[in-house]
Amino acid sequence: MSAVLRLLTRTSLITQIVIGLVSGILLAVLAPSVATSLTLLGSLFVTALKAVAPILVFVLVIASIANHQPGQQTHIRPILWLYLFGTFSAAALAVAASMQFPSTLVLDTARIDMSPPGGIGEVLQGLVLSAVENPVKALAEANFIGILTWALGLGALLRKAGKATRGLTEDLATAVTDLVRVVIRFAPLGIFGLVASTLAQAGLQALLGYLHLLAVLIGCMLAIALVINPLIVFCMIRRNPYPLVLMCLRESGITAFFTRSSAANIPVNLALSEKLGLHEDTYSVSIPLGATINMAGAAITITVLTLAAVHTLGIAVDLPTALLLSVVASICACGASGVAGGSLLLIPLACGLFGIPSEVAMQVVAVGFIIGVVQDSAETALNSSTDVLFTAAACEAMERRSA
Repeated sequence: MSAVLRLLTRTSLITQIVIGLVSGILLAVLAPSVATSLTLLGSLFVTALKAVAPILVFVLVIASIANHQPGQQTHIRPILWLYLFGTFSAAALAVAASMQFPSTLVLDTARIDMSPPGGIGEVLQGLVLSAVENPVKALAEANFIGILTWALGLGALLRKAGKATRGLTEDLATAVTDLVRVVIRFAPLGIFGLVASTLAQAGLQALLGYLHLLAVLIGCMLAIALVINPLIVFCMIRRNPYPLVLMCLRESGITAFFTRSSAANIPVNLALSEKLGLHEDTYSVSIPLGATINMAGAAITITVLTLAAVHTLGIAVDLPTALLLSVVASICACGASGVAGGSLLLIPLACGLFGIPSEVAMQVVAVGFIIGVVQDSAETALNSSTDVLFTAAACEAMERRSA
């Protein structure tokens, strides 16, 4: 047992995750009945991450603001602009790819009982109301907009508190951070269970009929991750962006791919930001904010699936309408929840631009759930890894300018 523990301590976490990934795939192929029984293992890991993330964000933001020294710079504004520009770029690319490689669907899926939002106004209203949510309810429901609002307010007021009180917030943040590190150490086992059970239950058979649609979706996400994002980062830091891009994809994207939840991946991103030596005052706010509004993958999903329905129904799309769809998809993406499948229920809103009835739009949502085992995983990996990427790029760019 001691030899095993020594081996684990010498092996990096990413290597352990890759071992868990490969082991899960092999088990799903060789013994699917055994792999199916590992659902609990993966669920425990994801649930633990989701449980600790709201508390971590709450205490980190309070401690960062309360102990912030006058004159110490943060870089939230440029990060916010990067989030918005990146999301719009993803939607525009998805429009271009969908027009160049149109996908069609067989819209005969059984209706499912869901309640999509009625318009963009409803999405924006929901975001505003989330900011003033009861703090206890916000923590219980992982409402990160509400958590950030209350944490920022309490942190600002606690700046006037005594040194002992502010020190207590710092100690509490340290304790919760250490607890998160313990949870993250179980990532290899959690991913092993997630991969094994998901592949054993869903398999690849359900995806074969949607290969073209998946190719467009995944192709757009890869183009954003490996071409557009590096270009944006290069404009910020003026050096080769790929070492930073690949590190974020490796250390944040892999975990996010299997948890399929931007909210659950917040602790992983905070740990990576600390590893990169970023300003805690900055990343403690930008990372949870990114899990809410930095949704390039969601913008791609909404755009591609909407245009797939448009092409299936033979609706003509002109350039002004395509640009409007990019804007609408970007706004919708910012309102998507940071949980698995959070972007799919916003597809009917985008379909409404083309007069597609809700009954048909909900069939498109059902298609999204069928391919979700790949689509939602790739979407979350792109969203979550970009949170750290843009935060790191903005911090480095501001430091270079002030040097």
